[in-house]
Amino acid sequence: MLESALKEQLKGIFANLEGNFTFDIYVSPQHEHRNELVELLTDVADCSSHISCRVNEGKRLEFTLLKNDHKTGITFRGVPNGHEFTSLLLAILNLDGKGKNFPDEQVCNRVKALKGPIRLTTYVSLTCTNCPDVVQALNAMTTLNEAITHEMVDGALYQDEVEALKIQGVPSVFADGKLLHVGRGDFGELLSELEARYGVEESRIEATVKNYDVIVAGGGPAGVSAAIYSARKGLRVAIVAERVGGQVKETVGIENLISVVHTTGNELADNLKSHLLQYPVDLLEHRKIVSVEVIGKEKVVTTSVGEKFSAPAFIIATGASWRKLNVPREADYIGKGVAFCPHCDGPFYKGKHVAVVGGGNSGIEAAIDLAGICSKVTVFEFMDELKADSVLQEKAKSLSNVEIFVSSQTVEVIGDGDKLTALRIKDRKTEEERLVELDGVFVQIGLAANSASFRDVVEMNRSGEIVIDTHGRTNVPGIYAAGDVSTVPYKQIIIAMGEGAKAALSAFEDRVRGVI
Repeated sequence: MLESALKEQLKGIFANLEGNFTFDIYVSPQHEHRNELVELLTDVADCSSHISCRVNEGKRLEFTLLKNDHKTGITFRGVPNGHEFTSLLLAILNLDGKGKNFPDEQVCNRVKALKGPIRLTTYVSLTCTNCPDVVQALNAMTTLNEAITHEMVDGALYQDEVEALKIQGVPSVFADGKLLHVGRGDFGELLSELEARYGVEESRIEATVKNYDVIVAGGGPAGVSAAIYSARKGLRVAIVAERVGGQVKETVGIENLISVVHTTGNELADNLKSHLLQYPVDLLEHRKIVSVEVIGKEKVVTTSVGEKFSAPAFIIATGASWRKLNVPREADYIGKGVAFCPHCDGPFYKGKHVAVVGGGNSGIEAAIDLAGICSKVTVFEFMDELKADSVLQEKAKSLSNVEIFVSSQTVEVIGDGDKLTALRIKDRKTEEERLVELDGVFVQIGLAANSASFRDVVEMNRSGEIVIDTHGRTNVPGIYAAGDVSTVPYKQIIIAMGEGAKAALSAFEDRVRGVI
């Protein structure tokens, strides 16, 4: 099943395994995917003398990872092909202490301090690019805390459960049978949600305080650029971020980063991290900055994992997030008909009628993609004309199952308590309202600045963007902003990179001049 070249790679990956691992398989002899699962796991096991398979008769299709004949708490209900194959490999390496996706010590300690028992189940699609991040994060947490168990479930194989749980978006994470999280999520976000639900033993966590010359908030193109430029000046630099790459990771194709003909969001994020790690920068992922206090020339920041860091220069590069409709009942149906990622959640609406709210490039691209899956796609644009590039508009208008309405305001999400059933749309010219029956809606109305944590610290405009001058300086000496979180026009990757460098150089200049 696995190609010979891949098997050779796996032999190298598993060469230094110390523990003995068993795929404890339970599967019905009649299951249509039995042979596929057994062949895949047998091929993996053949790549190391430390891995074996044990096939048992069961009622469904699943396997549990054992280490030295003891349960590890990690289960896969499905065939971990596609994007989830990496999740399987990382689970083995993590359990053997050789995985490279564990967070830093402070975050690991918070996982260990979670109060259990915690039983987690994640429903995925093997075509979803966001699902592996969630599966891998929760598997890592299971490895760190013996009170946690986690199982990955391929929703396509367990449609009865998907329907019973009314799942309409992936990944969907359930904690002890109750929905915990839907959609893209990183380690820090998932940990925060678990802490809120289960609590932590605070006595097991040591408070830390550390001083730097420059602290950068945000790990996207602007934040990484600012950190690198600061480090190249010989300064002590920390970068605090939920993840390196930021919003870039949600971009499928990038063709306007000059000198790079084509790349993907994930590739660019990996390259950003590789470049960053060439310098002595403290990379603190999986957390947010929740507050900032200005004490004299020092900026003291507190993170979501309870740390405090101090520096005279603070560069805000936290980017932006998908903007929500902010209409009644939208929040109630996120993951139940309201979605933001057509690539991840589009397959759930095969043969159904969906809407796309937004007529910019992202909205029309989403409509074109969804038209190949859904029976009908209806686009609602608030303005009097579409904002997307003409080539995208022409393509969308050529599709027989795409209809487009401009001057259309979404005023309410309608549902039956379990899932979305319709949108209330107002014609902005006639003021007339109508109900449009739908199976789902994909919100594509742009980005909102991630600036809430700094609202009481620096000046912002009405849109929540941090006001900066031509050098990236805010109204507070020693605090700078760069990229999509700021008032800089044109939210582009290449511009964010330049703005991050500019903010770092301004901070260094202020340091030399004695301003900070």
